[in-house]
Amino acid sequence: MMDFGFTLSKSSTINLDTVDTTLYKKLCDMEPDARICMSCGSCSASCTAASFSGMSLRKVILALQRDQDVRPMLANCMLCGKCTMVCPRAINTRHLILTLYRIYDR
Repeated sequence: MMDFGFTLSKSSTINLDTVDTTLYKKLCDMEPDARICMSCGSCSASCTAASFSGMSLRKVILALQRDQDVRPMLANCMLCGKCTMVCPRAINTRHLILTLYRIYDR
């Protein structure tokens, strides 16, 4: 077999039918704005904490949909509100993050 300088890796496909989306559904029930996020990345681009910590509301929502722990990312949020100002869908991102804090405190 020929070696062309690369290897094929296992697929990184996530089967969303087998993932527990309880926290995401709870967030959407409490804060319907979570469903209208189109993952454009405007929040990440304007976030002061993103360049230092990787904080991104887009990543938080995607991680919740994939049943991953988002508390480390939430801890880096400074609640400055820059992401709210640039969101093309006018999502109140600060309120969304505070709602996530309440969900995790229960």
